[in-house]
Amino acid sequence: MKTRAFHIMFILTTALAISCIKASPSAPAKVNAGSDSNSTSQADEFAANRLPLHSPLVQPKIVVIKSKRRLMLYSGSKLVRLYRVGLGLSPIEDKTKEGDRRTPEGEFYIFTKNDKSAFYLSLGLSYPNSEDAERGLRDGVINRGQYSQILKAIGKKTAPPQNTALGGQIYIHGNGSQSAWT
Repeated sequence: MKTRAFHIMFILTTALAISCIKASPSAPAKVNAGSDSNSTSQADEFAANRLPLHSPLVQPKIVVIKSKRRLMLYSGSKLVRLYRVGLGLSPIEDKTKEGDRRTPEGEFYIFTKNDKSAFYLSLGLSYPNSEDAERGLRDGVINRGQYSQILKAIGKKTAPPQNTALGGQIYIHGNGSQSAWT
């Protein structure tokens, strides 16, 4: 079975960029800090969280391994934090339409920070992206006008339409759920 993941690249300026991809053999997969061993015990899994976090982070990146429900924060190639995550009720499959309760995969950026959210650090992802729009148009989920609106927003790095049949309102945030949900 292929491991799927997405990583989120934060550029710590006024714009936050996200890149979400499926995991490959070259994707960071080790979750134990300060060790070159491939075997990780449950006790060592969160060892990175006990080390001081030095800022600014160098080329910060977040990798989420959907099948393991883990979010890893990297500074360069070094793991600096590891968290458990809740995902959609179908966590391995890619999101294809509104209401499928899946977690999207692809290239995304952050288009908003919701300061009024009940959750910690609520960041809106630019879902649907151009690949989602192309698939949606091809499969008859969205029309040509919606497709064009999505591509225009992606080109300008603004919020893509959040109310199409592809779905929307995808956020990353903390302190939300102890179980799977989307």
